[in-house]
Amino acid sequence: MKTLALIPLRGGSKSIPKKNIKPLAGKPLCAWVLEAATAAERIDAVYVSTDCPEIAAVVQGLNLGVQLIERPAEYATDEASTEAVMLHFIAQAPFERLVTIQATSPQLRAADLDTALARFDQERLDSLLSAVRTKRFFWHDDATPINYDPLQRPRRQDFPGTLMENGAFYITRRAILERHRCRLGGRIGRCDVL
Repeated sequence: MKTLALIPLRGGSKSIPKKNIKPLAGKPLCAWVLEAATAAERIDAVYVSTDCPEIAAVVQGLNLGVQLIERPAEYATDEASTEAVMLHFIAQAPFERLVTIQATSPQLRAADLDTALARFDQERLDSLLSAVRTKRFFWHDDATPINYDPLQRPRRQDFPGTLMENGAFYITRRAILERHRCRLGGRIGRCDVL
């Protein structure tokens, strides 16, 4: 089963321009996830989709064997979804599973990706999301609780908490992406990571 990783690296971030190549602990931000993806044993090849020549040069300069995909301008706008980038990628390379990784997750490790892919296979999943458990009490805007009963407020150590999608990575079968045009669909699983 061919497994590819896709890291979308857009150059036009409004909050922090070119954030994906800003230095973090001595490396460009994107280097952390690129190193994790290329070191993962269960990933066959790693691709970067970018609209920015400067980002492309930084990625090439890392010498990790990452392949570059030129992202068309319409998929590099503030309104363009990650799904649009994933769907553009479908025509670029054959794969059965796609691991889409966000560059803003520098703590991601190769072991996290390999564990998630093993779970994906063992549980016969169609898609998988990364999540983190949070032990916070959440409320709606109308001041009604979301995840607990205030009349029976649990102690934090007794509270199972809530899983929050953290966006570090997603695994999607090609057929699911083609059918639903979404990163998640079919039998969905999760993998807890920081």
